[in-house]
Amino acid sequence: MEAVTIKRVTEAELAKELREQYMKNPPEGMTSDEIRDMSDDDLLDMDYFLHEFDDLDDDDFGAEGFYIF
Repeated sequence: MEAVTIKRVTEAELAKELREQYMKNPPEGMTSDEIRDMSDDDLLDMDYFLHEFDDLDDDDFGAEGFYIF
């Protein structure tokens, strides 16, 4: 069995990476200048809400053939 190594990333490091990513390709309705001027907390919150429902297929609520009327 292979050991898995997990790199710890601080919020500041994550915010820096996200800022660079979003400045190159800002979300719809935003500009690179707005991204640059956001606080780290606001940037992390925005990223969370942009990807909040990305993993919905991983839960049991999306089972095929299961409908509530």
